[in-house]
Amino acid sequence: QLQLVESGGGLVHPGGSLRLSCAASGFTLDHTVIGWFRQAPGKEREGVSCISSRSGRTDYAGSVKGRFTISRDSAKNTVYLQMNNLQPEDTAVYYCAIQLLSWDGCNLSPKVYESWGQGTQVTVSS
Repeated sequence: QLQLVESGGGLVHPGGSLRLSCAASGFTLDHTVIGWFRQAPGKEREGVSCISSRSGRTDYAGSVKGRFTISRDSAKNTVYLQMNNLQPEDTAVYYCAIQLLSWDGCNLSPKVYESWGQGTQVTVSS
C-alpha cells in the first residue's frame, strides 16, 4: 500500500531551522516527482518545493527560495525539506505528495499530485 509519512515539524523561533522528512513505503520514489506543500489556516494549499527523481531538477516558490532546500535519499526512500531562517509567515501544515510520473521537471501546483501524506505542523513564533 502506497504511503507517505511526514515528520520533523514543530515549534521554532523566527530565524530557526527545521528539517522535514517524507518517508515513502509500499513503492519506490524512483520515477516519481515529489512535492512539498503547505497550508495555513484560512488559506489555500500552496506549493513550496518539488524535485524530479529522474533528473534531480528542483523548483521553489519565490517566498522560500534561498531559505529552503529539497533533497532526496534514494537508499532511504525519503525526501527532505531543509528549512532555514524560518519566519512567522512560514507557519502552516506541511504536506508531501507524489506525482506518479517520471519526467525531468516538476510542478508546484497541488492539482497534479496524486497521493498525499497526512501533514506535519510547523509553527514559527517568538
